[in-house]
Amino acid sequence: MSQYIDIESLNQQISIEGQFLDSLLSNQNKVIVGQQQMMNRLLIGLLSKGHILLEGLPGLAKTLAIKTLASSINGSFSRIQFTPDLLPADILGTQIYNPADHQFSIRKGPIFANFILADEINRAPAKVQSALLEAMQERQVTIGRETFTLEEPFLVLATQNPIEQEGTYPLPEAQVDRFMMKVLIQYPSVSEEREILRKNLNDEIQQKISPVIQPSDILKARASVKKVYMDERIEKYILDIVFASRNPEKYQLKELKNLINYGASPRATIFLAQAAKALAFINKRGFVIPDDIQQVAKDVLRHRIGLTYEAEAESISGEDVINTILSNVQVP
Repeated sequence: MSQYIDIESLNQQISIEGQFLDSLLSNQNKVIVGQQQMMNRLLIGLLSKGHILLEGLPGLAKTLAIKTLASSINGSFSRIQFTPDLLPADILGTQIYNPADHQFSIRKGPIFANFILADEINRAPAKVQSALLEAMQERQVTIGRETFTLEEPFLVLATQNPIEQEGTYPLPEAQVDRFMMKVLIQYPSVSEEREILRKNLNDEIQQKISPVIQPSDILKARASVKKVYMDERIEKYILDIVFASRNPEKYQLKELKNLINYGASPRATIFLAQAAKALAFINKRGFVIPDDIQQVAKDVLRHRIGLTYEAEAESISGEDVINTILSNVQVP
């Protein structure tokens, strides 16, 4: 009974602490039409200190989405266009020699911002991608002998074009695993595209977005997300999903054994829990339910499960594998 009272009071507390999300989402909807899932996933990443890998065709408001989010939070924004000739110094910054005083000074690169759009990240070579990796993982940048801590909140939104693969460098599995979620962006519906058309004709898309919250509010919200209650049965549900991707035969999923080359990493377990807590917070709920796990599972797992040649030959996708796991793992 006491636990019920605690959860009830936590529920009310989270509901109050999450009220700022209404004004944040309302502010973004002035500019962004549709793409609710993308905006939702950006918020989950922001509240969980996770980074997002977006895959979608050009023109689907990826740049506009993160730029609008940065403006709404009064945070700084940098857009980095990844190209084959890009150097690590172009992202991180470099040392500049000043002949007047015979000393080197640090010129910081575009990575020093709250929100980073890494556009077409797979067009840059491995050396550049590894430079970005330190910033993402350690939240710091090393230039010469100096190390600089990046200002929080810090969110990297990396994009990939799923169609044009000429002149690209596939991201190493170790780097892909650092992204909390891989989100697939779809075309808008007819009604949404009509609204996009009208807003563009009336220059409404170009309107200036005023900040409705401050970066400090996001840091407070992160502390609130950590308070969201997760029952042991939910923890077991997460573990069962992840372990079913590694040892499917132990979960009566023998048909998947020859389709999975490697299963989800321990980061999948951590990110599933963090993303579910953030989603519960966004829904102003003080506890995680199985539906939270199911909603974020595909985004957290789709880039962490490697398929065999047999799966590819049978045109079986990672989504199919994840759907089979979710359909068969017992829900608490």
